[in-house]
Amino acid sequence: MVKDYNGSPKHYNQLESKRKRLTYILGVSGLCILSYILGARQTTFAPTTQSEVYSKVGCDVGSPPLSSNPTVPSSSSSSSSSSSSSSSSSILDFEAHHQIEIKSSTAGGVVQKFPPCEMSYSEYTPCQDPVRGRRFDRNMLKYRERHCPTKEELLFCLIPAPPNYKAPFKWPQSRDYAWYDNIPHKELSIEKAVQNWIQVEGDRFRFPGGGTMFPKGADAYIDNIAELIPLTGGSIRTAIDTGCGVASWGAYLTKRDILAMSFAPRDTHEAQVQFALERGVPAMIGIMGSQRLPYPARAFDMAHCSRYGLYLLEVDRILRPGGYWILSGPPIRWKKYWRGWERTQEDLKQEQDGIEDTAKHICWKKVIEKDDLAIWQKPINHLECVQNRKLYKTPHICQSDNPDMAWYTDMEKCITPLPEVSNPEEVAGGAVEKWPERAFAIPPRISRGSLPSITVENFKEDNDQWKDKVTHYKQIIPLSQGRYRNIMDMNAHLGGFAAALLKYPVWVMNVVPSNSNLDTLGVIYERGLIGTYHDWCEAFSTYPRTYDLIHAGGVFSIYQDRCDITVLLLEMDRILRPEGTVIFRDTVDVLVKIKAITDGMRWKSHIMDHESGPFNPEKILLAMKTYWTGEAGQKQN
Repeated sequence: MVKDYNGSPKHYNQLESKRKRLTYILGVSGLCILSYILGARQTTFAPTTQSEVYSKVGCDVGSPPLSSNPTVPSSSSSSSSSSSSSSSSSILDFEAHHQIEIKSSTAGGVVQKFPPCEMSYSEYTPCQDPVRGRRFDRNMLKYRERHCPTKEELLFCLIPAPPNYKAPFKWPQSRDYAWYDNIPHKELSIEKAVQNWIQVEGDRFRFPGGGTMFPKGADAYIDNIAELIPLTGGSIRTAIDTGCGVASWGAYLTKRDILAMSFAPRDTHEAQVQFALERGVPAMIGIMGSQRLPYPARAFDMAHCSRYGLYLLEVDRILRPGGYWILSGPPIRWKKYWRGWERTQEDLKQEQDGIEDTAKHICWKKVIEKDDLAIWQKPINHLECVQNRKLYKTPHICQSDNPDMAWYTDMEKCITPLPEVSNPEEVAGGAVEKWPERAFAIPPRISRGSLPSITVENFKEDNDQWKDKVTHYKQIIPLSQGRYRNIMDMNAHLGGFAAALLKYPVWVMNVVPSNSNLDTLGVIYERGLIGTYHDWCEAFSTYPRTYDLIHAGGVFSIYQDRCDITVLLLEMDRILRPEGTVIFRDTVDVLVKIKAITDGMRWKSHIMDHESGPFNPEKILLAMKTYWTGEAGQKQN
């Protein structure tokens, strides 16, 4: 009988089998532990790249697409695009997950359906309503200034578009044409027929480019100005036109890379500001009355057609150092035209002498008077002007005054002081670069530390962020297709959104909330952009249906405790065109509340992720106002 021994093959095979089983168990266990650790790390740490985000996150959303309209992509179109685009524009459902108390007149949890207003409100301008204005003092035209409705007078209905309303002509065709059905007013075509402001041609208006002061056309008139001051070369970028008519001057300046803010009273000529905006030209309802214009000091490079007296002091405030004031028409060249103006020679001479005297007292120098034009220039600093106070006692230089304060601020009978300089050649407040470099050069208010909380690095970072945001917007709205012309940024900050849109055929009304802790509107103008101060608890100074795209970044976080956001959303509906787009950026809680209200305003909308991905707490609400109009023959007042 053979005994087993240590070296036996049978014993060896048993030991080898045990080792293999043990190795297998340890290997599997090790892989499980390693997989658990890797999985835990992936859920703990955010992805580092955009592609990582979208490869890891997938949401099956049952909500229907926003619209078949190309303005807002459907879910099918999103899936066919790149992974970053499709994931970012996924419709996010936050129903019943977020609750926040926001000041709103709508009942909690109930979608309030807003009815249409009567057709008599089709052109309603709440704070410049002529009927309300008649209650106020006519002295210094106060009755034409802003007088907003009381809480009891607010409308909780949707302003209707006229029957047969059509999408406006695209720029640049809109400069010359507008649909009659959109602004059914023939008054100007009759009243200003000789001056060639506007003509009716079948179902449309045509704007020949004429005006009170340029019967041969705005283009020829601007060429005459260009022979006297440097309109080309980028030294003049921002302009203001007071009493603008239908804004032909501003419309024809655009091809010279000059951006003009046109404004006129609500009821001087029927719908003139509405015509300007329908043409795709920047415009606001406003008047030079008893209050400052809603712009910062040193804003505009050029001003056109303002009145004199106290009003020249306000023009001086908003003109940049070295800026030009252009006057055409009465009383200029009165010796030739006085009979046609139906005024006496003595009266016209006295008026021109008064202008010349006022200009000298505020230290302006007359550049030239030629034919129908007279041009003055503001000094680049106030060194000489201070010395001139020994000669001209009035008006004095304002003492305790914030020159940028311009929201419901009364005009003063004094010269707004310019920032101090060290020598006569220095531009007060700092010189700006020529356009287009000016748009991204460091604005003097930032480089000189006028805004301590904004550094040069902050400014550059803001520009980079807006470049990324606009790149993302191009994926979700048709920015490059000419659908949008008039754009509003309700909370413009440094104007980065407008600057990032410069390559598109658009212009942006940059709004700085009047209650903002940081007044940045002066920076926006130093960049060669335009804008205004405004308190969003009140209606904006424009007609209904005048903006194609509204950007509302953080606006409702600012105003949610100050005023009824339902009223604010109804105001946005008023100024937005049918099929216009709104981009809201805010926290999820705020956007959910906004969406609940806009669902009752005939808007279509959905919430989507931030452009950086789902891990950013800020989200985007993309909304579109649907097309609907009032009915022909509906009740009129």
